[in-house]
Amino acid sequence: MKIFLENVNLNSNGGPNSFAKKLIPSFTAEGHSLEDVDSADVSLCFIESPRSKTIPRIQRLDGIYYNIRFNFEQQNRNIKRTYDESDSVIFQSEYGKNLVQTFFGEHRKSAVIHNGADLRAISNVKQLPINKEGRKIWSCAASWRPHKRLSENIRYFLEHKGPDDLLMVAGDVQNKLTDSGICYLGNISQDRLYSIYKASDYFLHLAWLDCCPNVVVDARACGATVICASSGGSKEIAGPNSIVIEEEPWDFTPLDLYDPPKLNFDNKLNNLCDSGYDIDDIAKRYINQMEEIL
Repeated sequence: MKIFLENVNLNSNGGPNSFAKKLIPSFTAEGHSLEDVDSADVSLCFIESPRSKTIPRIQRLDGIYYNIRFNFEQQNRNIKRTYDESDSVIFQSEYGKNLVQTFFGEHRKSAVIHNGADLRAISNVKQLPINKEGRKIWSCAASWRPHKRLSENIRYFLEHKGPDDLLMVAGDVQNKLTDSGICYLGNISQDRLYSIYKASDYFLHLAWLDCCPNVVVDARACGATVICASSGGSKEIAGPNSIVIEEEPWDFTPLDLYDPPKLNFDNKLNNLCDSGYDIDDIAKRYINQMEEIL
């Protein structure tokens, strides 16, 4: 099968582009090739397309816009057009499916396929050489916008850490809370992230309404215990041993995403979700969906 990866920038490390780069080796290992649109059999479109459909297309959606600080209806317009034109839609999580179908209506053909981790790449990276004697290592990583709730990650760490524990924060942070137990790393490479996850006892991701964060599935695959919020799709990929902080459910009414509520850390849930995360298995599910529309 000849696949056109549409709206993908392989020079970017952003979430959708990072995931596309994970899929490519698995696609080629299964005997499929990447082609331009004029030569391809099928398009795998990430989020939205700038063009009308000329070949069978699957749209991969991580979520849509609903932040009342912006003109979310305008932001969603081309995503909705792509949604309506596409032969099938892949949602990253059950949460993402419920979100999109609430705004756009039910699609005629769809599947939920969670994000996966590149286990080969992870196995080739050594754990960060760090002295763990008598202390736990915590980590978190994101593009730090308000709904990612870095302040809640830090508050959880400060309230639950041991005297010598260390929190490593990856990603650019504008307003840094100074504490001897917190190390700010800035933007770092994917391999460096893997090495930190491998050293981590806990990975904090208390983001609000996150659809299916790659950092969560990567940290889980590296062996860290994930601590996440119940909102969004994070709990679907965090694993059965994760710590889930319960918060009020959302009715999918547009809201101010950049004004997230404060969490009550005493409210914890048992996580019953146990999705697979091997990118080879995930890629095979993508291939099956593409083959079904040809």
